[in-house]
Amino acid sequence: MASPPTNITRKASPDNDEDEFTPSSLPPLPQSHLVVGCGFLTLDFLAIVPSFPQPDDKIRSTSSKVQGGGNIGNASTCAARLGLKPKLISKVADDPQGRDILEELESDGVDTSLVVVSKGKSPTTYVIVDNQMKTRTCIYTPGFPPMKPDELSNSSLLSALSGARLVYFDGKLHKTALVVAQEAHRMGIPILVDAERKRKGLDILLNLSTYVVCAAKFPQEWTESPSVPSALVSMLVRLPNVNFVIVTFGEDGCLMLERSATVNDQSEGMDADSLLKSLEQRKDKTTARPTCISSTVTRMRVEGVGEVSGRFFLGTAENIPASEVIDTTGAGDAFVGAVLYAICTGMPQEKMLRFAAQVAAACCRALGARTGLPGSTDPRLAPYLL
Repeated sequence: MASPPTNITRKASPDNDEDEFTPSSLPPLPQSHLVVGCGFLTLDFLAIVPSFPQPDDKIRSTSSKVQGGGNIGNASTCAARLGLKPKLISKVADDPQGRDILEELESDGVDTSLVVVSKGKSPTTYVIVDNQMKTRTCIYTPGFPPMKPDELSNSSLLSALSGARLVYFDGKLHKTALVVAQEAHRMGIPILVDAERKRKGLDILLNLSTYVVCAAKFPQEWTESPSVPSALVSMLVRLPNVNFVIVTFGEDGCLMLERSATVNDQSEGMDADSLLKSLEQRKDKTTARPTCISSTVTRMRVEGVGEVSGRFFLGTAENIPASEVIDTTGAGDAFVGAVLYAICTGMPQEKMLRFAAQVAAACCRALGARTGLPGSTDPRLAPYLL
């Protein structure tokens, strides 16, 4: 695992209230900092409007941008800017949109050599960003034909996974994803799954995963549990290979449950909801920066499901002034990209959640999923890399 970065120097920047920091010795990454992603790529057409249009309205945008998108592409771009070496398994068409998608990824240092290019139509997404309500609405147009497992040869797959530190999936391209995941599992490579919603084949991916990052509604939808804390306990009970599961809540932060060694006591397991309530009382609401607090290792139980020994980590998001929030598109993908980096560098869990929240907040300050993604020398990240 990597040790903390050292010898960070700072230089004054006349155009910025914060000093830039220039690492004279960059945070040392492990020898293997290759990460392989398998999932969906698209081209985003984004437009900011003063407010969401009513039926039959004709309105003007105040800003617009065309940029690569898709969960796996956005997370890979984030990871590359932070210093990892992402390699993608995906598919685009041999059309102008497909070429734009690949050129943008390659310019950020993402290896696209295993992205299949074929005749057809690349996926596109139109994104309407409501400046009044600070929301975004996505209108997706699928591409065709979809990727098939036989478009990735076994030799290419083995070559891609050789030396990989981590493999991650967005739950899409499920047939190809399952082939990649099963081989990664056989090779002993940790797997991270980004679970937005129930999808075909996702249950098998989750059973092979080491880490899971979920959208806010997913844990309860997947487990049919009455609350998020009980849902996270249920997930760890049902998924014995999973080390931790994180659920993100946007501006309301995140909650992580990490599996721990079994607590050797004879006491009855504690109710997960009660444990979280006691943790929420300790939350620091006075600071704008991301924070994280954790419980002690505790036996947690859910009636009718079982129990697990673990720790809750409760993270807050950055309290961004409303005037600085431009677009939340891709903030969750930025969070995942930062978690990939944190895992690869052995970052402690409390720091990982604060770091990922900071990276996601940076993403929200610009139009598009990638425009605001920070690099490793961004001064906002200095507190987490020291």
